[in-house]
Amino acid sequence: MIRPANFMYNEQTAVTNAFQTNDEGGRASNVNVLALQEFDNFVLKLKEAGVNVIVMHDSLSPIKPDAIFPNNWVSFHGNGTVITYPMATVNRRIERREDIIDALGLVFKVNSRYSFESSEEDNQFLEGTGSMILDRENKIVYACLSPRTDIFLLDRFCLLMGYGLVSFYSTDREGKEIYHTNVMMAIADQYAVVCLDSIKDEDKRMEVRDSLEKTGKEVIELTFDQVLHFAGNMLQVEGHPGKRILVMSQQAYDSLTREQIDKINSYNPILAVPIPTIEKYGGGSVRCMMAEVFLPKR
Repeated sequence: MIRPANFMYNEQTAVTNAFQTNDEGGRASNVNVLALQEFDNFVLKLKEAGVNVIVMHDSLSPIKPDAIFPNNWVSFHGNGTVITYPMATVNRRIERREDIIDALGLVFKVNSRYSFESSEEDNQFLEGTGSMILDRENKIVYACLSPRTDIFLLDRFCLLMGYGLVSFYSTDREGKEIYHTNVMMAIADQYAVVCLDSIKDEDKRMEVRDSLEKTGKEVIELTFDQVLHFAGNMLQVEGHPGKRILVMSQQAYDSLTREQIDKINSYNPILAVPIPTIEKYGGGSVRCMMAEVFLPKR
């Protein structure tokens, strides 16, 4: 997780992120202070739940409004592979930091290092585990295609990592492309939450459902309204030894029905944390703030 130094509304990302809101009355300095409070509380709650949290600090310069969302520029894999990704907006490309990867390399084994960012020159983008929902156990990538998620790069990732691909288009209630897969879908060990209604192509909708069910996942469907409240932006993590929890924002939790909550709780407890400032100005939620480290320890 990256503790932000200059969190604020990013005008560049807002072009394709309908979840961002810019309150003109909110001073940038106040927004960053509130974001820091929410970030620190989130880290505290994760640690209390037994999650091993590695906090890196954003640098003051250059200014990086979205540094709090590291999962878009890097991913870490169980075979020791580290991959960095091409970002659609220019001011997010400076978030990629080799010093962070080097610091993790002191604790974890890095066997292979791949860089996809040269594709930025061709206007081809793939924004990490924002663009891709990884079923790591079954080696399947789920991805909604958008200006930030290129089919060629998805194929390249799958070839490199030995994954199968389930790709589709996903739109919101107004018909606008959903910018990242991880706002409409999340996969846990025994279940998945997904807004199937956002996949207009009936065959593709069935392909997604069938793939999830064939890999033993119970499908918990989300509504468009729940997606707007970041209910798709969840992540299952390991807490106390042998115990998994599903992390989501308080806003996401409040949007769920009692039946959905009971279903999730039947598999694992829920950790809900309030991050309204980060969600409002950043257009992302808790899943975007966590880059999972699956690298083997030294």
